[in-house]
Amino acid sequence: MRKGAISRDGVFKALTEYDELGQDGFLSKYGYKPATGYFLLHEERTYDSKAIAGVAHKFDQGRALKPDELSGGRSHAARWLARLGFTIRSSRSPDWTRDEIILACDLAMANGWKRLEFDDPRVIELSALLQAMPIHPEELRNELFRNPNGVARKTVDITCRHPDYRGKPTNGNVLDVEVMNDFLARPTEMAKVALRIRQGLVAGEFQELSPEAEEEDDFSAPEGRLLLGRHRSRERNKALRKRKIDAVVGEGRQLACESCGFDFEQIYGDRGRGYIECHHVVPLHEAGEGRTRLSDLALICANCHRMIHRRAPWPTPGELRASIEQKHADDRRAAAVLARPRRAADEQMPNL
Repeated sequence: MRKGAISRDGVFKALTEYDELGQDGFLSKYGYKPATGYFLLHEERTYDSKAIAGVAHKFDQGRALKPDELSGGRSHAARWLARLGFTIRSSRSPDWTRDEIILACDLAMANGWKRLEFDDPRVIELSALLQAMPIHPEELRNELFRNPNGVARKTVDITCRHPDYRGKPTNGNVLDVEVMNDFLARPTEMAKVALRIRQGLVAGEFQELSPEAEEEDDFSAPEGRLLLGRHRSRERNKALRKRKIDAVVGEGRQLACESCGFDFEQIYGDRGRGYIECHHVVPLHEAGEGRTRLSDLALICANCHRMIHRRAPWPTPGELRASIEQKHADDRRAAAVLARPRRAADEQMPNL
């Protein structure tokens, strides 16, 4: 039996049995407990998603899964059912992401770092904007998802962590404080970040971003996932990359990394000819949806590209080159210091 190999027909048969036995009878028969995280919605009825997915295996694989053989979350039941086209809903709203907190912080800063109420037009407007943000999948959005009450509460979580606040703070999270500190340290820059995110959401620029661009684990960007995703999408634009490479070759310049000098053809021969990666050098909060110029792109190797993106603030290719050169100079000095005692010892040894 292959876990997760269920069909829509198998799910419908499980739903039919659920309706015939009722919730208590169905769950008792197969040993499941009532769902607390995710629910399946079908024909205006709510079902325990984990139990339905587990029992669907009986009709598709010959045996129902036991409760300890699967989880009810996105790793198993909810994902399997959503993949088959069923509507899944979470019982609680998902955690706030950096992108969302950036917009909430921007609103709090515009309000003098004072809390806002749920009926404030600015809160209502932000609520609608957050609901349009393409970060959280549908199965995580319940009927209270980012409603005005929740948005107003988030402004409270943020503003009560401000250095000037004298009352008792709420139970916010570390990310609230982290993003707020970014705003306090770089208010103009972070306001531009919030503006770029707002503009992108209104224009629908973020709808087509690939999931991998949004989920890049080892990339650090205080500007959030959406602007980072758009940045990565531009860097992966094959036509733009080819134009940049053609321009460099047409000028008679070496096709080498602008940071470390690595030349793929020199190392890999024909396999490496004409290959190098592109890095978009314009800061995320400056890069709107206007046309990308070739001067906005730098040619760098895969290793340097990863090192640039690895930790914010991102160095320019020139800054990374300077740090590489400094590292080499430090290594040479260290090697010279270590070599002096050896040379002195060699000079003192008698000739045999």
